[in-house]
Amino acid sequence: MTAIPDDCLARNEWICGEYLSTRRQILIDAVVQHLQLTAVSVLIALVVAVPLAVLARRWGWAAGPVLALTTILYTIPSLAMFSLLLPVYGLSAALVVAGLVLYSLTLLVRNILAGLRAVPEDTRQAARGMGYGPIRLLLTVELPLALPAAMAGLRIATVSAVSLATVGAIVGFGGLGNLIYAGMNTYFKAQVLTASVLCVVIAVAADLLLLGVQRLLTPWTRAVRS
Repeated sequence: MTAIPDDCLARNEWICGEYLSTRRQILIDAVVQHLQLTAVSVLIALVVAVPLAVLARRWGWAAGPVLALTTILYTIPSLAMFSLLLPVYGLSAALVVAGLVLYSLTLLVRNILAGLRAVPEDTRQAARGMGYGPIRLLLTVELPLALPAAMAGLRIATVSAVSLATVGAIVGFGGLGNLIYAGMNTYFKAQVLTASVLCVVIAVAADLLLLGVQRLLTPWTRAVRS
């Protein structure tokens, strides 16, 4: 009679503490790569989205094309998106970042534009009456008042990027997605479950962190609720 393996790795169990202890550095490296892909992608998307939303707000005719283009980009399946970008970026982390940036634009542009449109016109007129020029008006009045909507979009875009980053495993740059896909191919239960749980933890932690930042940057919203 064959003896039953005495450790959870040999038994290929879903929950295995020995996997965490023996693969600690592999998990840390995967988490770091996942965080880097997500953070860089969202930051680049934010830098691109703010000017697009401002232009769409300033020039009404531009809103339709900008929203239409970003919406079309969001409807492209992730595998197809990476395939389309492959000739430009090759098999690299830049390929994954570019794809995540394009997906994030839809959520960010729409929410920032909605926030800018929600700024009361009488507030704008009052600022102009006090001598505010277009740039000062944008930076000190419009963008601060648009923060709640913009931060809501940023939170959704960040959580989406955490999820979509796993697809980068098809080119070898998927962070925790690399472990998930490798584990699925070999039916390595502990690896699949651990990497998946870490993805969820990162998404929840990022959302809570941004929620805290939002509350710090928009104290007037708490006053309104109370």
